[in-house]
Amino acid sequence: MKILLAVDGSEMSLEAVRFAIRMALAGLHCEVVLANVQEAANLYELIVAHNPEVLERVSAEAGLHALQSAQALLDAAEVEYECEVAQGDPAHTLIDIAERFACDLIVMGARGQSALRRAMMGSVSNEVLHASAVPVVIVKPEVPPEDLME
Repeated sequence: MKILLAVDGSEMSLEAVRFAIRMALAGLHCEVVLANVQEAANLYELIVAHNPEVLERVSAEAGLHALQSAQALLDAAEVEYECEVAQGDPAHTLIDIAERFACDLIVMGARGQSALRRAMMGSVSNEVLHASAVPVVIVKPEVPPEDLME
């Protein structure tokens, strides 16, 4: 099974990495594609930078930096992976990456957004969930047992 692990450098995306590692250590034979998507430069950034190549280089470096913690977790667990850093709309670009790498599953972290923000803007995980042709696992934050009692 080929798994696309979407990572943005946040703690929630690292929880998704830990989830995939637990699946692999439990015996799931899998290949992992570790992916980060950088949003395209805005108009202000284009005007200030004067050079689109500089923006592309900075974007690629930011993407590689966002993958470092996830790579360390996968290396420690001895799970093999390949990396992909892309630029564009995060949800649609992740789906494109999943298709290009022939992934069977997408695993990503949930975002802790308010109901109002989610209703107005949506979220990357929600967009991927609805647009993906393959199953999507959205890893939510772990709730401490004492919080379940309230």
